[in-house]
Amino acid sequence: MKLAIFTFLLLLASWSNPGQIHVSAFAFHASTKSRSFTLAPPQSAVHVATFTKKFAPSATCTTPSLLVRAAKEGRDTDAVLPEFSTLEEYMDYMSAASALPQGFATGTASGTFISVEAPALGPLPIKGTVIFLTDGPTDSWAACFTSNKFPGAPIKVGRSRLEGGGPLQAIVVNNKVSNVCSGGDGVADSELVCEAVAKALSLEGGSETVLPSSTGVIGWRLPAKELAEDVVPKAVDSLQTESALSAARDIMTTDRYPKLRSKTLSNGARVVGIAKGAGMIEPNMATMLCYLMTDATIEKATLQKLLSNAVNESFNSISVDGDESTSDTTVIVASNKVPTDDADALETEFNDALLEVMKGLAGDLVRNGEGTGHVMRVKIDNFPGTDKEARFLGRWIVNSPLFKCAVSGNDPNTGRLAGAIGSFMGKFKEDENLSDVTLTLGGRAICAEEKFILEGDAVERELSDHMMNAQLGEVDEFPRHQKYVEIGVDFGKYGGDGSATVLGSDLTAEYVSVNADYRS
Repeated sequence: MKLAIFTFLLLLASWSNPGQIHVSAFAFHASTKSRSFTLAPPQSAVHVATFTKKFAPSATCTTPSLLVRAAKEGRDTDAVLPEFSTLEEYMDYMSAASALPQGFATGTASGTFISVEAPALGPLPIKGTVIFLTDGPTDSWAACFTSNKFPGAPIKVGRSRLEGGGPLQAIVVNNKVSNVCSGGDGVADSELVCEAVAKALSLEGGSETVLPSSTGVIGWRLPAKELAEDVVPKAVDSLQTESALSAARDIMTTDRYPKLRSKTLSNGARVVGIAKGAGMIEPNMATMLCYLMTDATIEKATLQKLLSNAVNESFNSISVDGDESTSDTTVIVASNKVPTDDADALETEFNDALLEVMKGLAGDLVRNGEGTGHVMRVKIDNFPGTDKEARFLGRWIVNSPLFKCAVSGNDPNTGRLAGAIGSFMGKFKEDENLSDVTLTLGGRAICAEEKFILEGDAVERELSDHMMNAQLGEVDEFPRHQKYVEIGVDFGKYGGDGSATVLGSDLTAEYVSVNADYRS
């Protein structure tokens, strides 16, 4: 198996020693089995804050220069990220755009456990991440969860919290084990971890103000005792108010790099989002795991409306492998620290910022998909049906195994594209007239009026070059570019008003390798 090790100095704020931040060597290991960041022991550190009844809002934090720069400058990620030539360039860019909104702190920590279901694997690593509202609980939060009929225990707890309408003050996330259909009491295990967070932070609202999330192997019992007694206390001790990058890093599983997007509004409020997910990605009402933080002042009902709409345009419009996760969760929390004089104007601007952040993260998830070598962008126009149905067609195309393989090999096998579209329409829209459908690849018309337009080697080479130009490394540790294999489907004069843009991944041998060895 291939093994790439890149080591460089990176300034990050969240390590294994309680309440400490330091400059450390950062090693990235990329193999066909797993993706993990290995952090060297701290060389120097300073305490972040003293915890009494709660994290003191006025506490100061001395951090490495990079994180200080990020917090002071409050840079944003670009809607379309620039090209990167090294992992260090990518991480520096993310660091500079990772400043947390006011009123938020994040902390992470690592631990180990032995799986009850697979003890022969020995001690396994697990990470915990805490997102904390430093000034008290907020009623301004919203969430979307998976519609999978075998949801994880954290989903059940989260739905209960959301339906109960109570405030939220913390989120706790663990990787490695998803706490889905386990042999024990998964809900009780999730609640135990929430209780540990509430105790460590002395939350007046108790565990009911803590939202749990888990991701990883399905069917294993959550190592709740190890998380509650070891990982959570260390994560709370490491809380810092400068950067979201460490949280983006430590919620990962088979992800090859952390994913973070940010946007600053005209009144100074920020929207910062982090996400993880590389496989089992065809969301329906959420994504793998996504956490959005803002210090804008915005009501709960407005947040839920905007989040639900944005989810449809972002995370519900992507697919890596067609498998919907049992743990999909998207949460947005507002600290309401930045006031506004015009709620209507803020809502419009906030909606635009939220869409930019979430669409960016959605694209990042596909680009970082397990074994992804190309990202397809399918644009559906004049579909004879609803936008939702148009999204289904887009996902049908990007999930076609034959077409995915053709894209992987830079093979413009356009017949497979037409076949996928015809299959969908024959199953779900058999009475529609397709005689005016036009298909494009890389902006070039390849089929119109039920006839292919593919004459000559020059056309074949042009289409293949377009696909090759969008190619990514299947084990790249960072996104080199933001290019797509561009596919257009226009139903023309016999169509309707439906439209959608869907992102999808190709299918490579690396995807099979990662998932064949996933648990180990």
